[in-house]
Amino acid sequence: MSFVLYDLTFLVVFTLAVVLFLYTHRAKLQRQGVLYLYRTSIGLKIIETTSKKYAKILKPLQYVVVATGYLLMGLMIYFLVTLVKLYTSNAVVRETKIPPILPLIPYLPDLFKVDFLPPFYFTYWILIIAVVAIVHEFAHGIYARYYGIKVHATGFGFLGPFLAAFVEPDEKHMQKAKKFPQLVILGAGVFTNIIVAFLFLAVMWAFFSVSFVPAGVNFNAYGTSVLNLDDIQSINGLPLSQAGIFAENDSLQRIFANNQSYLTSGVIFSKALEQNAEAIIVYDDAPAINAQFKGPILAVDNEKIENIDSLREILSDKLPGETIEILTIVDDEKETILITLDEKDGNAYLGIGIRPPRGKLIGAIYFVVSKIKDPFVYYEPLYGDFAVFIYDFLWWMVIINFSVALMNMLPVGIFDGGRFFYLTIWGLTGREKWGKWAFAIATYAILAVFVWMTLRWVWVFF
Repeated sequence: MSFVLYDLTFLVVFTLAVVLFLYTHRAKLQRQGVLYLYRTSIGLKIIETTSKKYAKILKPLQYVVVATGYLLMGLMIYFLVTLVKLYTSNAVVRETKIPPILPLIPYLPDLFKVDFLPPFYFTYWILIIAVVAIVHEFAHGIYARYYGIKVHATGFGFLGPFLAAFVEPDEKHMQKAKKFPQLVILGAGVFTNIIVAFLFLAVMWAFFSVSFVPAGVNFNAYGTSVLNLDDIQSINGLPLSQAGIFAENDSLQRIFANNQSYLTSGVIFSKALEQNAEAIIVYDDAPAINAQFKGPILAVDNEKIENIDSLREILSDKLPGETIEILTIVDDEKETILITLDEKDGNAYLGIGIRPPRGKLIGAIYFVVSKIKDPFVYYEPLYGDFAVFIYDFLWWMVIINFSVALMNMLPVGIFDGGRFFYLTIWGLTGREKWGKWAFAIATYAILAVFVWMTLRWVWVFF
């Protein structure tokens, strides 16, 4: 039975349980739009107890909460500006595949054929959204009670079978509070999501370290060379004067220069000619790219590979022209392929490479992720698909908590960051009217940016 079948079975059972709960507690339900709200006093007791018992911790922590709110707001604005710059490129939009405005839905990687994301099951969605919402909302409530603001109710919202948590502080009482307490209450939710993300990151690291072992090498590039355009003699056997015929062809074209052949895409080559570039990066005409070899390297001639150093050591003993057996994975099955090595600088040459990610943001993410799971090492799960299922669940838990924290601090009216921004401008200027203006301008400007990116995505794909 595949995980998809287990997942759908869980969805059906969970949905039936929710329906049964809603039916048996229908007298206590309140409808609010498409949501059904169920209020309970259990949450109020937890919030009251926590705010009193840990008051000594909450007092100094309030400054960290506000600082974290400003940091997240700054990061989110930076990410948004970076995303807008990237969206000016059609190639980046095609590579991203996912629309810029899209609810977090199960099976999203499968729907949009995004291979750089792990599967996202209904099971993940239900459990993660419940955790994210509960800790976020209860953090608001705990700090509200810390400042003596009444909390009317806590409970759960039901949108079909999917859960949401809510905490209802007294809005009038909160608006009368000083600006700093309001900032703390607003920032408490995203701060707690960040803490939860780091906790699950630690759990993910611990789980991965005991559940996976290095069993091969992943590569993300083929061997390349820098080629002066003046040295090019022909492309696909034709003179450079006819290179324009490959402008719309993104498939690999064979270039001949310096008595050697190379490979490049027709579009990239034509753009280099149009821009009068002096040089171009091309693929080496090597065994790996010619064989369209893409999978992880698990073994070479029955010698196991654990990392890039062991692969280099094994290949260093091979000779140009020698045919080797590579154990890899094709369509989730182990398969042995034969590849004849080429020659470069007098050594045997397979023609693969490892290219670290570029850019400060992606580089920082890679640095954190590589401390847990090196993306250029193929790891084998000790407990089969179950270990992969749990690891992917933890991965999504971390990512979604971070994402919710960041998105909630956008200075837009529907998020905590909207009022956070409004109070900040009001506090800095001393004029509430200016705070309202800044809040409105930021909201409409950011919404316009998302609309523009969505239209760009539609234009590129349709």
